[in-house]
Amino acid sequence: MTAIAALPHTTPAPAIGVPRLLRAELRWIFRRPRTLAVLGLLAALPAVIGIGLTFVDGPPSGGSDGPNNGGDSLLVAAAGNALVLPIAALTMGLGLLLPLAAAMSSADALAGESAHGTLRSWLLAPVSRGRLLAVKALGVGTIVLVATTSMAVVGVTTGLILNGPDAVFTLSGTTPGFGAVLGKIGIAVLWVTLQVWAIAAVALAISACTEHPMLVVASVLGGVIVSSVLQLLDSLSWLHPFLLNSSWEALADVLRDPVPASGLLEGAIRAGCYVAIGLSLAYARMVTRDG
Repeated sequence: MTAIAALPHTTPAPAIGVPRLLRAELRWIFRRPRTLAVLGLLAALPAVIGIGLTFVDGPPSGGSDGPNNGGDSLLVAAAGNALVLPIAALTMGLGLLLPLAAAMSSADALAGESAHGTLRSWLLAPVSRGRLLAVKALGVGTIVLVATTSMAVVGVTTGLILNGPDAVFTLSGTTPGFGAVLGKIGIAVLWVTLQVWAIAAVALAISACTEHPMLVVASVLGGVIVSSVLQLLDSLSWLHPFLLNSSWEALADVLRDPVPASGLLEGAIRAGCYVAIGLSLAYARMVTRDG
């Protein structure tokens, strides 16, 4: 009888750890020129607002009517107040620019790599689909955190340069100490980051279902605009608690002393639900795709 040669024993390749994957993802993200350009534009927004309020036309007239009254009131208070300026900039960015940045990052994370064929190499590597999605979600979350932090830092710096170190007081009329100022701004940064990350989670779910990044961006921006319009319709008040932007005006509460926590907590819980639903849908799609 002819002896049958024994097949060599092969061991599966070891799984790649999340920290190593995340480092590679962040290096790739922050080498993209468009990522740096978006971060630079967002960081410049507070400086433009501060300079405009100080040297151009002054603060807008604050009225009690209109859908943008919350933002206008913050702009009125931001003139001459180094604490309000970064919060006003974050509020304005939360309306469209920060969701745009999140949508672009999420579109590049899955749909963009799928369009260029690089996502297939990720799926064929010894990396689980859940681990891959976690790395992509953390990468997008890092971009959002960097964007909101840079806006807050530039906002405070601009306010102090234009108005001096004594122009720091809350909407309640108190003058907080340096530690309290950092605490309030830190709360605002983390809260806004969670809100935008919720948008990014939904964008990742859409990005996992298409190879066209622009479709992801258009869908997310369309959803943000439609949600803003629905907020104005009293006949759909039953729908408002389910809309992510229902609590965005609560960001101004960090400027009060003491800080009312109910609106901020409600918004954080709602954003957490959006994150869970969005990432769950993205994972369900990732485990069924072949590349």
